[in-house]
Parts: sequence; C-alpha cells; structure tokens
Amino acid sequence: MLTIAISKGRIYDEAMPLLASVGVRPTVDPEKSRKLILPTSRHDVQLLVIRAADVPTYVEYGAADFGIAGKDVLVEYGADGLYEPLDLGIAKCRLMTADRLGSSLEGRRVRVATKYVKTAQRYFADKGVQVEIIKLYGSMELAPLVGLADCIVDLVDTGNTLRANGMEPRELIMNVSSRLVVNKAAMKMKHQAVTEFIRQLRDTILTTASAA
Repeated sequence: MLTIAISKGRIYDEAMPLLASVGVRPTVDPEKSRKLILPTSRHDVQLLVIRAADVPTYVEYGAADFGIAGKDVLVEYGADGLYEPLDLGIAKCRLMTADRLGSSLEGRRVRVATKYVKTAQRYFADKGVQVEIIKLYGSMELAPLVGLADCIVDLVDTGNTLRANGMEPRELIMNVSSRLVVNKAAMKMKHQAVTEFIRQLRDTILTTASAA
C-alpha cells in the first residue's frame, strides 16, 4: 500500500487530474464525507486528507509514503528529511512581502505579520534588515490596516485581496508550486513501487508540458 498525504483546497483540486492520469481516483468525495483516509481506484494507493502544514510531518515520520505540498510549506518546515523528486507545476503563486500603498519601511525596525515565521526571518536577515515577526494564521491584510504590523509576508496569486484592502505586493521571496515529496525509508523499503509511481507522474508531467 502506498499512502499519499494531501490537503483540501486548490492543491487537491489541481492534483486530482495528475493522480487520475496514473489511475488514482478517490472513491470517496472528501467534500461529502468525514473520512480522512480515502480509498482510491487503485487497490495499492490511499489518500490522507490533512492540513497543508502537516503534510511534510506525516511524510517525514513515515505515516505517509508521499506528500503533495507547496514549496512555501516545505521551505518553512525545513524538509531536509524528505526527498523532493518532482515539481508538479500546480497551484502556482508567489510568496511576497506586501504593505500599504505609498508606505515606506526605510530606516526603522519593521514589524512583519506572517505565518511563514522561519522563511520571513531568513529573508530579512539575508537583507540585513531587523524585523519583529508577529505570527498570524489568517487575514494577514488586516494587520497593517489596524497598526499591528508594518507589512506582511504571504502568498499572492492575483493580488486582488491586497488591492481591495489598500495594499500592494512589494518584494518576491520565492515562486511557489506544489511538489511531490517522498519518505526516505519508503524509498528504500518500497523502492520498486515508489520509483515506478514517480516515473508515471513524471511521464504525465512531461507529456502535458509537451502538449502545451
């Protein structure tokens, strides 16, 4: 049995066509069921539906053989204990700084609101900028508007939410897409099954890219 950890939402929606191309189709709709372990059309593959931030943990500790997670989550987690064989090219967006229109952060200690605490700390440290990090879990755009923070570090797709709240994206920290990660022990213990699954997904990605 191969177990794939994945989160609900955009990553799940965009990963499903890829997984279907290698015969993996969930036989239970996670939106209509409370099941967290989903059987699939392949008797040897099951899905774990969990929070995005928990995907690398489940894979590193062997509760899942594979995981599908955004590069932002993997960098924040520090996924040195995982193999990352494939960029799936899905759920693309950007991790950026953003602040209020016309504001300036020059010459002062900056307060930054984000859920990407480690990533933000590394980014500003590399720039030689002293910051105070305030950890939030959502509604990042609100923080500068009420004076909680000077700027934010968050994912940006269209930028519409930022603009609707009088903010704008500033500096690109990284381009983000979803990656396939693999448990190191599974790579050894289930080598044939794991490498074959990776090959099938890689072939699908290459075929799709060629047809684009």
